[in-house]
Amino acid sequence: MPTKTMNDDLGKHAMNARRISCTTLLMLCFSVANFAHGADEDTPPQRPNVLLIMVDDLGYSDLGCYGSEIETPNLDALAASGLRFSQFYNTAKCHSSRVSLLTGQYCIAAGDTSLAHAVTSAEVLQADGYFTAMSGKWHLDKQPTDFGFQRYFGHLSGACNYFRGDNTFRLNGEPWSVPEKDFYTTVADVDYAMQFLNEAEENVDPWFLYLAFNAPHAPLQALPEDYAKYKGRYDEGWDKIREQRVQRQHELGLLPKTSQPSERPAHIPAWETLTEKRKGFENKRMTALAGMIDRVDQEVGRLIEHLDETGELDNTLIWFVSDNGACPYDRVSQKIEAEPTSGDVSWSDSTGWAWARNSPFRLYKQNQTEGGISTPAIVHWPKGLKTEAGSIERNPAHLIDILPTIAEAAGSTIPTTHPNRELRPVSGQSLLPIFRGQSIDREEPIHLLFSSDRGLRDGDWKIVSFRQEPWELYNISTDRMEQNNLAHQHPERLSRMESKWNQMAEDVLHTQTFEPKSNAEAKAPSSMTATHPEWTDFSVDPKNNVRGSAGRKKNARSASKDKPSASGSIRARKNTRLERRESELHLTFTGDDPGIAIDHLPANLPPGPYQLAFELLSEAEGNGEVFYTTSADRSLPKGSNIPFNVKTDGQWHSHTIPLGDASKIYRLRLDVSEGKGLAQLRNLRLLSSQNDSVIRWPNTKTKVLK
Repeated sequence: MPTKTMNDDLGKHAMNARRISCTTLLMLCFSVANFAHGADEDTPPQRPNVLLIMVDDLGYSDLGCYGSEIETPNLDALAASGLRFSQFYNTAKCHSSRVSLLTGQYCIAAGDTSLAHAVTSAEVLQADGYFTAMSGKWHLDKQPTDFGFQRYFGHLSGACNYFRGDNTFRLNGEPWSVPEKDFYTTVADVDYAMQFLNEAEENVDPWFLYLAFNAPHAPLQALPEDYAKYKGRYDEGWDKIREQRVQRQHELGLLPKTSQPSERPAHIPAWETLTEKRKGFENKRMTALAGMIDRVDQEVGRLIEHLDETGELDNTLIWFVSDNGACPYDRVSQKIEAEPTSGDVSWSDSTGWAWARNSPFRLYKQNQTEGGISTPAIVHWPKGLKTEAGSIERNPAHLIDILPTIAEAAGSTIPTTHPNRELRPVSGQSLLPIFRGQSIDREEPIHLLFSSDRGLRDGDWKIVSFRQEPWELYNISTDRMEQNNLAHQHPERLSRMESKWNQMAEDVLHTQTFEPKSNAEAKAPSSMTATHPEWTDFSVDPKNNVRGSAGRKKNARSASKDKPSASGSIRARKNTRLERRESELHLTFTGDDPGIAIDHLPANLPPGPYQLAFELLSEAEGNGEVFYTTSADRSLPKGSNIPFNVKTDGQWHSHTIPLGDASKIYRLRLDVSEGKGLAQLRNLRLLSSQNDSVIRWPNTKTKVLK
């Protein structure tokens, strides 16, 4: 046990912790990896140490090695000499992901926060001679020392003030008082983690350390030097940042170069439409988040340097994962005019930045879309990985797979009985074949559930329901961004997957089944029209001590219950059949006067003049015409009209059509033909006076009017 002197020393936190040079760590990791790969493969490695790192509310694109502009050289180096997953799933929520991480079970099956039907990785490894320790956020029942951890420092709560902590801090089961100064939770977590490792290294047995950072979960509070580092980097706003992150993801090979990110939904306004006060606060919020994520990387680097100095890095199996995607819930912020570099200032999350941080996916924490459940996952184990350094693993995996993988690597057995708990079977499976450069076949689909959001990933196919809305169906192999809902095209597949979700809910999770209106008319992704009572209300300026979502409808479920989408639904006009395929609109014209129309444009459009831009491939008769109205009480085709020439050669041609000098438009109609034939539209967008895209189509459900 730590001595009193040791505990006193630990209270003096190293606020100026050394940062590892990215180049040095890369050279170290590559040399170790090359040595390990050249070792005798017939010689089984000794039991590895295990370092399991979880961060809180980290978006898919928040690390440099996943596309971010945030400086994370230490984690990037682990990825460069290790393995990155491109499709690693969590449960979309803090506490349920922690249950799955520790038990290999879905949260409800494990007994939720009580863990009444599960054993933890600490209990499994401790029974096999491992020294077990944890530092950081717990967020479950009782304490870590009740579930196999021999040492623990951290807070039992789901979140705390980073500078002041809270009254749930514990050290080895006993209350621990947070120092009045020179304290920052992210740093303290690693101070204690390193002390526990020093104690473990005095023994001959391997160790297991679970490091659960609270960052970058709200409140948004950064160390002064970390906040200062990112000042000015977010002046250009979330549209540009997201575009840059997606471009880097393509360059890194995380995304196919031909893939397109999900479009900006109706509930996220274009950055340029925000007021100066809103821009200023949003800029500062992302600056704080960047500083918090940078600090996590610095502290991970300090820990990795320690492992290198003690000779432990070579045979330490390191996992780095997140509990869910970026958080959109904008609750109460205090002192928004200040800088968030002390415990006196406390800010909530931003829905706009959550959208950018989850690039290229849609929706957020708690949702079972890719934006909620797909997050960075890095594995580093020079002595055990046989994959090429820097590999990207594209097989889907889940937090439930970590315990089976650790147990197999350690040569440990997961028990099926416990004297005080009625255990249920583990649902995860070992990923060691992937570590050896092989593939795995999942024995069961990946079941996805939190609250009223549901999903199922079965091979290349996925069904998902947003807040009890009808099931949507996606082919993830060709539509990772979940933009082309195929529910109406594959009703039998949808029905089979719905039945499988219910069967697993009943037999595996021991929870209720779900019966949405699966035969409802197919529609575009719910993210395009979705609303939520806790998402940021951008129609008002931010205020102190007022919920940032104050103007949102409290009973909103999705825009399917509201009036037409703020971004405009596209409908097919007479003699027109309209299909959405991926990001293209396919049009079939069966008579005269065909085309498409957008009857409602957003009320908060930036002032014009505007341009309508698109790419057209036409095999139809005649030329085209654009109609638009500048008065809310004028219907189409009344208003202004602009003819344009169409080439009917079966090739793609770009068109940019100025819409006069109108400062406001309400409705649009686009005719690309005068008669029968076929045509395709893509990259259809409305441009502002600065040539920025303020609306992109297709982004909502299409309607067919015959």
